Amino acid sequence: MADHQNTTRAAYDGVVELYASLFADRLETQPFARSMIATFAELVRATGNPRAADVGCGPGHLTAMLHELGLDAFGLDLSPGMVDHARRAHPALRFEEARMESLPIEDGALGGVLAHYSMIHTPPRELPELLAEQVRVLAPGGLLLVSFFGTEGPEPVRFDHKVTPAYSWPPDHLAGLLAAAGLVPFARLLHDPASERGFLDAHLLARRP
Repeated sequence: MADHQNTTRAAYDGVVELYASLFADRLETQPFARSMIATFAELVRATGNPRAADVGCGPGHLTAMLHELGLDAFGLDLSPGMVDHARRAHPALRFEEARMESLPIEDGALGGVLAHYSMIHTPPRELPELLAEQVRVLAPGGLLLVSFFGTEGPEPVRFDHKVTPAYSWPPDHLAGLLAAAGLVPFARLLHDPASERGFLDAHLLARRP
C-alpha cells in the first residue's frame, strides 16, 4: 500500500493550488453531490453525535461545508501540501495529515465519515482495509458517505486520472464491499457527469449497525 500512496501524495502535493482553484467552490456547480452531502449531514446530526471526519479532505472546502451544515467536522489528508492549504484557507477548522488505513481517531468516536472521491486511487485489492478503518472509527448508527466514479461493467476499471491513476467501480460491487466491512448500505445516487471520461458519478450512503 505504501508505494501507491507515496505516488499519490507526491502527485497531489504538486497540484495543490491548481486543484484548490478548480474545486474549492464547495460544489456550487454539482447539485447532486451537494444534496447527498446535505442529506449525510442531516442524518449524522440526527444520530446525536455530530463529530465527522472528511477523509481525503484536499483543500478543505467540504470540511468547511460540513461545518456550515452543523457538524463538528475536521479534515484528514495524505498530502501535506493539501493540509497546509486547508489550514490557511480555513483557519478555524482542524486539519491533519493522515493515511486512510490508519486514521488518528479512537474506536467508535464518529457520527460520520465523508469519503468524497478519496478512495478512487486505492487499488481494488486494498480497498477492504480502508473500509474496515472507516467502520472502526464510526459509532454504532454512524454514517459513511462514499462518492466515486461509477462504471456499468462487472469489475473496477483503472483509468488515467489527471492527477494520478484511479479506479471506477460498479456501484453494486462497492456496495457489497461496504456490506462485507460491516456496514448497511441504504441509499445511492447515480448520475451522468459533465465529464469526457464517460463514468457515472456515484454516491453510496451506509450505516454502521
